[in-house]
Order: sequence, then C-alpha cells, then structure tokens
Amino acid sequence: MKVSGFSFCRNAVLYDYPVVESIRSILPVVDEFVVNVGRCDDGTLELIRSIGDPKIRIVESVWDETLRKDGLIYSQQTNIALSHCTGDWAFYLQADEVIHEDDLPRIAEAMRAHLHSQEVKGLIFRYLHFVGDYWSTNPWFYHKAVRIIRNNGEVESCGDAVGFHLKATRQYLQSGPPEWLAPSDGRVFHYGWVKDPKTMLVKKQAMTKVYHGDAPPPSEARLYGMKEFEFEDYPILKEFGGRHPAVMQARVAAASRRAPRRNRWLNWRFYREVARRGFRG
Repeated sequence: MKVSGFSFCRNAVLYDYPVVESIRSILPVVDEFVVNVGRCDDGTLELIRSIGDPKIRIVESVWDETLRKDGLIYSQQTNIALSHCTGDWAFYLQADEVIHEDDLPRIAEAMRAHLHSQEVKGLIFRYLHFVGDYWSTNPWFYHKAVRIIRNNGEVESCGDAVGFHLKATRQYLQSGPPEWLAPSDGRVFHYGWVKDPKTMLVKKQAMTKVYHGDAPPPSEARLYGMKEFEFEDYPILKEFGGRHPAVMQARVAAASRRAPRRNRWLNWRFYREVARRGFRG
C-alpha cells in the first residue's frame, strides 16, 4: 500500500496558517507529500522547503485571479496537487488542518482494511473547529468531511475544496451510496479561525474576494469597514478540554484565551442559537 499526502497553500505566512504542523502531522503515515504552492511573496515557498523532509514534493503554480466565484480556485489548486499523487490512497489536508498523532494508527489500519474494497471511494473524518483560541470550538460548523480518497482517477476535489465528487457524474461522495465511504476513525483539528483579530480580518477579506469577487453580499461587505475581526459567537462556543496534536503544542503554549467566558448554558444567546440552528453538541 502506498499513500500520498497532498495539499495546497499560498500566503501561508501572511495569514498565519499552521501549514508546517499540518504537513508534519501525517508524514508518519504517507510515502510522499505533494504540496502545491501558489506564487506569492510572503515566504511561503521557503517555509515549505524548510521542513526538509525527503517525502515532500513541491509543485509551484500561479493562481487564476479571474476565478473569483464560490471558492472554486481552492478545488482547482487542490486538484493540481492531487494530479501529482502516485499512491493507492491520497490523504488531503488543507493548510489549517492537523491530524492528532493518537489517530494515525487507526487511520492507517482503515486504509489497509479497505485497500481492496473498490466500492469504498473515500474515508471520512470527524471535525473539531477551533474559533478565536485553542480552547473554543464551534459545534455548528460541519461535523464530517472526506479527507482520504482512492487515487484511481475517479474522484476529484469540488466546490471550495471542502469535499470530493466523482469526475464522471459530479456526484458528491457524502451524498452518494453509503458503501462509498468508510470511517477513518480520525479527527481533523481545524485551526483556520484561530488567529489574532487583525490577521483574521485580512484573511477573511481575501476569502471574500475568492467567493464573491468585487460584489460581496452585505454580510461580507461589512468586513471592509472593520479594523479587526469580531468573533461574535465566542461567548457561546463549546469548551475544549482535550489534548491538541503534539505538532501544535508550541503554538498552544504561546497562546492565551481570547477572553473570559462564563458557562454557555447560562447564556441566553446560546439558546437562541440552538433554536435557530439546532443543538449540535
């Protein structure tokens, strides 16, 4: 069994992505790791090169700045990296996603167990979405996503690269027959919302252009009038008391809580959100 890791990144230094930690988190279970680095001048390419692991293969690309709708540039760049993968399985992580070392043996076993089960097209992961700091998670974000796919040319990244579909029919894997997916028994620690408010704002403004071009909806246009990002849901987020991946320990140790927070069960806004979006944990 051969396993390829793959990812894409651009401006990882500018937006403070934990891309080095992301890559290192799965190096023990992959035979190669393909990183598609988009042209930028913030030192991202040099950062990836500095990892210095022989498993890493860097592909350089130039983003199509005219593709500014629905985040489609993200799946395009993901598929560039995927096209260079040579493994039986392709293990995808975005630049702000990290896998816990405790989960690696179970993930590797899941890949071995389903290697010859051709009906299984991908392995699905559970998600923890951290927001504002390393002790707060948003339970209303998506709970599961495919992060390992069978690398036989049938499956590709789609939309804004959250998921995958069949090339031939564009059928989304997570809405297809149940036998298409198997559990990985792994968790994705998603840190894309853990940044200082000024960096978070710059990142969100850039993402708004990727999704909406020069005509953002009012909910996104208001970002351009802010001085720093407002973590509005912070008071009602779920407390995280577990252990972060080892590769993230230096970042966690250097961080602090965003603000004091009382028990969310005593906050009326929490119940309003439950009424609006349901209880998700």
